Amino acid sequence: MKLIVQIPCFNEEETLPATFNDIPKQIEGVDVVEILIIDDGSTDKTIEVAKALGVHHIVINKNNRGLARTFRTGLNECLKLGADIIVNTDGDNQYAGWDIPKLIQPILDGKADVVVGDRNTAKVAHFSPFKKFLQRLGSYVVKTLSGVQVPDAVSGFRAYSRDAALQLNIVSPFSYTIEALIQAGKKHMAVTSVPVETNEKTRESRLFSSIPKFIERQLTTIVRMYAMYQPLKVFFFIGLTLSILGAIPILRFLYFYFTGDGEGHLQSLVLGGVFTILGFISFLIALLADLMNFNRQLIEQTLEKVRRIELQMQDQQRKK
Repeated sequence: MKLIVQIPCFNEEETLPATFNDIPKQIEGVDVVEILIIDDGSTDKTIEVAKALGVHHIVINKNNRGLARTFRTGLNECLKLGADIIVNTDGDNQYAGWDIPKLIQPILDGKADVVVGDRNTAKVAHFSPFKKFLQRLGSYVVKTLSGVQVPDAVSGFRAYSRDAALQLNIVSPFSYTIEALIQAGKKHMAVTSVPVETNEKTRESRLFSSIPKFIERQLTTIVRMYAMYQPLKVFFFIGLTLSILGAIPILRFLYFYFTGDGEGHLQSLVLGGVFTILGFISFLIALLADLMNFNRQLIEQTLEKVRRIELQMQDQQRKK
């Protein structure tokens, strides 16, 4: 059983040593524990610090590609290195590395494919009341849309089984946390959470410049991912809304028409007709999007099989 802890880093020379030292080097039930750094175009001495610490694997992005792409790169590299379990943590030492044994235990027990570390944000001192409210609201929305019961949806402290990592296809350029949960829910993975500790705040988040920007990006991700996996529901709802809006002025026109005063209300008929046509077009888009959704599923299944074949070939070459 091989565990690889991946740490996406961007200018983390000051906090990386503490993050590295918190990670247990031996864990019961695991034969090998290795650490992988994905350097996302750092301009400081993150790479030199990682080498001095004795990090097992270092992947370097030539320029800053963002957290989601860096996370995806790390997953692919961990799979190539033969990881049976992959843990993701942050390079700013936000998460308590000593909780990794607790985090991976549901996977070792065969009870989960994905485990999310629950920071219990209501008790985190450096989280503002507004940020705590947003965290609860966001987790509720993700739970509603994905069917995954996770109280801390944006926590980046997570563990993935090999099979779960093979099935994930992160496409968002911003953050992987919500997208990965929606995918896990729609692909019927077993997802759970465990309570974890957090360390003192070391710096401001580099993931977003302001709360409004963060909300905007997370909402965009949620809408995009839900529309990708449930296009029929999304476009049917849009079509139904437009059709209802179209029916109201049409009914208004018909009322005045049959009461002998329809001549002055033609604009209601025109407006209602426009909305009704838009609704009909949305219904057609819903059908087309649903067909495309089945094609997406076939492509994802093919991609997963190709990944498995490639990894099997790499394992065979490694044994030779």
